[in-house]
Amino acid sequence: MEHEVFVPVQAERLREALADPARVARAVPGLQQDAGTPPVSGRLKVRVGGHTITYRGTVRVTARDDGSYAVEGDATEARGPGTVKLALALTLTPSDGGTTVTITGTTTSDGRVADLPPDAVSATTGRLLNRFVENLAEVPETPPGAAERVQAREQAREQAPEPEPEPEPEAEPEAEVEPAPEAEPSALFEEEEPAPPAPSRVNREDAVAEAAHARRTMIGRSAEEVDHAPPRGRYAPVPAPETADARATLRWAAPAAAVALASAIAVTRALRKRR
Repeated sequence: MEHEVFVPVQAERLREALADPARVARAVPGLQQDAGTPPVSGRLKVRVGGHTITYRGTVRVTARDDGSYAVEGDATEARGPGTVKLALALTLTPSDGGTTVTITGTTTSDGRVADLPPDAVSATTGRLLNRFVENLAEVPETPPGAAERVQAREQAREQAPEPEPEPEPEAEPEAEVEPAPEAEPSALFEEEEPAPPAPSRVNREDAVAEAAHARRTMIGRSAEEVDHAPPRGRYAPVPAPETADARATLRWAAPAAAVALASAIAVTRALRKRR
């Protein structure tokens, strides 16, 4: 394989870019670098005809003694067993208005790309090489005179006198503060107010009993039953007192009835024995 690319830049600019692996990685079109890997390594999507193949691999650029550069690369399909290997040589030749980059070498491939038309594979390879060399030429170079301006700025900064420190303001003497006279206790707080009388034990027990009775009667009853229920507790009606005569009559009536019944039983048994 032999391919030539012309770029309107000087050869020294291309040599500086090829000597920097980071610039080479940025020049590879579509390269997605993986974290923690060498600079010129990662994934690359290649479109051949109507097919897109993703490769994962590395590229190494080495300078030779004769001024040319050796480019070696190997990649494997991300979703398949196919592989691609490169063994290229880059020669930089100065020409009118720029530099001509001549690329020679061999490429071997298998897998999906081997089943595609050779013309489509050659067109894709030439397009990638053209973009690679053009990206190398687009690396920004340092404008002329920038180093001299930076050096002059540093010298001027070193020769400039250091500003004198401003004197610290003197602290004003603190004014003496006279202690405030102690306030005399007011007569309003001298006498303690008598505490309210504590409720008697009988009242507390009655209140607790009424509250417990109210809880027992309210639990499990509907609102309608509660509304129509007779009042209880403190608001319950007081029954009429019973007279003492009725209680005395009932007290003697029961024993008299018992004596009469016992006498009747004894008389009946005596009459049966006589017969």
